[in-house]
Amino acid sequence: MPRRGLILQTRTHWLLLGLALLCSLILFLYLLECAPQTDGNASLPGIIGENYGKEYYQALLQEQEEHYQTRATSLKRQIAQLKQELQEMSEKMRSLQERKNIGANGIGYQGNKEQAPSDLLEFLHSQIDKAEVSIGAKLSSEYGVIPFESFTLMKVFQLEMGLTRHPEEKPVRKDKRDELVEVIEAGLEVINNPDEDDEQEDEDGPLGEKLIFNENDFIEGYYRTERDKGTQYELFFKKADLMEYRHVTLFRPFGPLMKVKSEMIDITRSIINIIVPLAERTEAFAQFMQNFRDVCIHQDKRIHLTVVYFGKEGLSKVKSILESVTSESDFHNYTLVSLNEEFNRGRGLNVGARAWDKGEVLMFFCDVDIYFSAEFLKSCRLNAEPGKKVFYPVVFSLYNPAIVYANLDVPPPVEQQLVHKKDSGFWRDFGFGMTCQYRSDFLTIGGFDMEVKGWGGEDVHLYRKYLHGDLIVIRTPVPGLFHLWHEKRCADELTPEQYRMCIQSKAMNEASHSHLGMLVFREEIETHLHKQAYRTNSEAVG
Repeated sequence: MPRRGLILQTRTHWLLLGLALLCSLILFLYLLECAPQTDGNASLPGIIGENYGKEYYQALLQEQEEHYQTRATSLKRQIAQLKQELQEMSEKMRSLQERKNIGANGIGYQGNKEQAPSDLLEFLHSQIDKAEVSIGAKLSSEYGVIPFESFTLMKVFQLEMGLTRHPEEKPVRKDKRDELVEVIEAGLEVINNPDEDDEQEDEDGPLGEKLIFNENDFIEGYYRTERDKGTQYELFFKKADLMEYRHVTLFRPFGPLMKVKSEMIDITRSIINIIVPLAERTEAFAQFMQNFRDVCIHQDKRIHLTVVYFGKEGLSKVKSILESVTSESDFHNYTLVSLNEEFNRGRGLNVGARAWDKGEVLMFFCDVDIYFSAEFLKSCRLNAEPGKKVFYPVVFSLYNPAIVYANLDVPPPVEQQLVHKKDSGFWRDFGFGMTCQYRSDFLTIGGFDMEVKGWGGEDVHLYRKYLHGDLIVIRTPVPGLFHLWHEKRCADELTPEQYRMCIQSKAMNEASHSHLGMLVFREEIETHLHKQAYRTNSEAVG
């Protein structure tokens, strides 16, 4: 056994040695095959082929040198690009520093005022002076006013919808989103770092620290663009635990934002006198009072109601509804004025405004088929200022629920119909009846025109009076103001112009374009469905 093991070990040794020699031979042949080709006079590179070796290594050296030159050129180009970007960033920073200190109306930026060219400052300020920011522009008609569009942190409420836009939507375009974010940030910069000329006092937090506002304190904003001047922004902020609102006005004169003013607004003691002219329609008034009780009595609690009733029929019912609300909610801040004459909306609002004998008051001219929220009442207070501004919100008018919800057995409750969708309603931008304005401004301008009789017209006349004057008209859609659908009757005694406006309003109020189209083509649709059903039955029988 020992001898056989020794023989096996010897054979294994020679086998491994043979494999090693075979590998060495293969490696040698591979090196010969891979060696550079030479001419007849040349030798292999190395010590023996000294001439060819120099050329070969010179070629290798040149190749490496070209590689490093290419790499160095690339690095130089990258360095140059970085230097250019750094220079651009430095110029942007310098520009921002200059813009931070553009006159006294900058938005709180710090820098050297003298760095900004005087002609640029003069131009930017002239843009603000020409725009309708500090004083109203005298316009020839109601179509000349530039309406605002309102927005919150998440949504924009817009008038001009077209085919792709909606009454309420999240900004889809990035430039619009970036614009509104920038404006809110600029407003926060103004509030948190006020200038000496700002009309606001420094407030401390509960622990004595400086009170800092953030984007969550943004309540609502409005913007509009005068195409030859710039964009105006009205921003409102409020801390949850504070009573006052912060109001910031910004203007972008096709350039950097410029602060117009920053002020504190206290609306805690602002009473609104809601004036409602009424004739008959007692069921609608009962529904109106339900909303009034929920919003004005239980939530806002700073409201006076003035009802101007025309005629005798239904007067006792109106009194009963008011007394019922009074007994249930211990509410006594209302006035009922009875006029035994034909209904005239302008006459009723004039009488209601003059029935108030306690001095200055903010008035909201309202109709019995209007549904409003507590948020709207805040907007009413924030956007009307005596001797300065009147508020003309655009109402969202709901379509006929019998058509909108035709697929349901019964339309949903009113509260569930209050949505901003194309098929549920539209912004009533041709209506000027709902308005918030101070009593002194209303009396100064002369109130409603008593020569206007019957339906419509009186509100447009009053609106035009303000457009022809110096007060600023705030015109914007607001999310908390709805016109509830009701059947309209256009009387024969109306003038041709009034009758046309009444019919136009009636058509606009009925349903959306698509729903009206479905009604127009209903017979055609039913015929098509019958044909489809007949074809299906025939195929089943066959």
